[in-house]
Amino acid sequence: MDSISKQKLEALNNPKVMEYVEEAIKLCRPDKVTVITDSKEDIEYVRQLAKKNGEERLLKTDGHTIHFDGPKDQARDKAHTKYLLEKEVDWGININYILKKEGLPEVISYFDGIMEGKEMIISFYCLGPTNSPFSLRAMQVTDSAYVTHSEQILYRSGYEEFKRLNGAPDFFYFLHSAGRLDNGVTIDVDKRRIYIDLDENRVYTVNNQYAGNSVGLKKLAFRLAIQKAQKEGWLAEHMFLMGVHGKPGRTTYFTGAFPSACGKTSTAMLPGQSIIGDDIAYLRKFNGKVQAVNVEKGIFGIIQDVNPKDDPLIYDALTTPREVIFSNVLINDGMPYWLGMGKEVPAEGENFSGQWYKGKKDEKGNDIPYANKNARYTIAINELENADPELDNPEGVPVKAIVYGGRDSDTTVPVVESLTWEHGVFLGATIESETTAATLGKEGVRLHNPMANLDFISVPFATYLENHLQFPKGLSEVPTIYSVNYFLKNDEGKFCNGKLDKKIWILWAEGRVNGEFEAIDTPVGKIPEYEDLKVLFKKHLDYDYTEKEYKEQFSIRIAKYLAKMDRMIQVFSKFKVPATFATELNNQIARLKDAQAKFGDVAAPEVFKK
Repeated sequence: MDSISKQKLEALNNPKVMEYVEEAIKLCRPDKVTVITDSKEDIEYVRQLAKKNGEERLLKTDGHTIHFDGPKDQARDKAHTKYLLEKEVDWGININYILKKEGLPEVISYFDGIMEGKEMIISFYCLGPTNSPFSLRAMQVTDSAYVTHSEQILYRSGYEEFKRLNGAPDFFYFLHSAGRLDNGVTIDVDKRRIYIDLDENRVYTVNNQYAGNSVGLKKLAFRLAIQKAQKEGWLAEHMFLMGVHGKPGRTTYFTGAFPSACGKTSTAMLPGQSIIGDDIAYLRKFNGKVQAVNVEKGIFGIIQDVNPKDDPLIYDALTTPREVIFSNVLINDGMPYWLGMGKEVPAEGENFSGQWYKGKKDEKGNDIPYANKNARYTIAINELENADPELDNPEGVPVKAIVYGGRDSDTTVPVVESLTWEHGVFLGATIESETTAATLGKEGVRLHNPMANLDFISVPFATYLENHLQFPKGLSEVPTIYSVNYFLKNDEGKFCNGKLDKKIWILWAEGRVNGEFEAIDTPVGKIPEYEDLKVLFKKHLDYDYTEKEYKEQFSIRIAKYLAKMDRMIQVFSKFKVPATFATELNNQIARLKDAQAKFGDVAAPEVFKK
């Protein structure tokens, strides 16, 4: 380590930081060590290093770069993402863990000398706005300039924040290496490991590049934050944070939790609304109200189907000069092409498989697509014209509504309001979603994903549920909870709604929060009245919404709901749930059975009108 980097570290006056650095250098044996501060010069150094190393390449549009992950390293690796635990646990949910006595020596062995001939980059970040009661600090050690560059776009620089710790060890620590590279791509993916030490608030991630595995501050830090939140009585959630604009001059802030590829980012980016964040939010109670911040200042979003018709704001941002990292798309003549972009695609170019041409086969004889289904873009939120002015407010924004969404083709209505806060927690805890390309494995499998957080819950599930149920205590204003489903299909297997219809569901919820609309009480919650939706569709989408469409979308599929409840009984019978939650489950089943006795397996909305 040169004297400049050493001085940067010593200026933090933090023994734990020095201990981690010395430990990492001794283990990984890099040729060079560089410490990155909040300065523009240091940030620019990382950008240039990513290009120098071949991890990113310049594209034709100013500020755009391309990064390729290996063909077997393009999604979150659930199988090898594990908690390091001292003893065996039963949290009531299936979690991946490995005993520390086995897992720690294994992952440490993979780091042994892994940075020989490479440069170690040490950087510091703030999760949430700087100088804020919300925010957590994080330290990243990696040999990937691409990872560091991604984090610079996604998170606020935190070197000065570490000075405010006054030597305290209250921060998260991440050690990462891309491992051996061939043409800039990780070779040893069979030795890919992502191990999370909950006791030490540290993460080891090795032999990977895909940001979902390598960018520690994202979902890996999220797991550490969830544990911290449960201990301290706040919520760390897999949620967007957005401003919804109903009447002129009125901004109502929503959070929303959706599993990956279920419409979370596109909801946060709805035309006419403003975005604070699309992925992770911290929610705390101040002066009787719920306030929230976005942990991030950028977006690592799925790019498939981003097109000028359905996602005009994102599309414009991705096709004009500004800092954007594209990953795993097709490049032809310095321009990116992705699945569903609504543009004619060249017959050849370069993608994650190398030189690509139409008809190119993989080792199993399957056609290689021109772009990966889980291809991504990384962009700062303040680059977007719809960035909310409160993005960096250290006090956060007041949350009036929470939205839960999944991917459900045959059961849940497009939007429903919970009957109570407790019923809302129930709606969130019973999310089911059909799998997509965002995770490794088979697509189209229906999975239970409570609060869209199953992969990240780092405490016993009963504890997590109880924290949600108890959260309103002491609040003078309790947020209203909604459930949405953008993926309902009709009897012919066609989607019932267009991609922009989600705007109507969100605007209806915003109107409800502000006392504008009546609603129909059903066994599963409160649904919109047809006349209100008709007006909203015409006003905001210039679409003549028909009663036939309304009936198709908002009829309560009672038998399907009861089948879902049977699945939930199986899930929640595996552990002792909080008594309040058990009551909600029983009440939900009773309401459905009563309705079934009166109206049969499917009930039209009008039968529930008083």
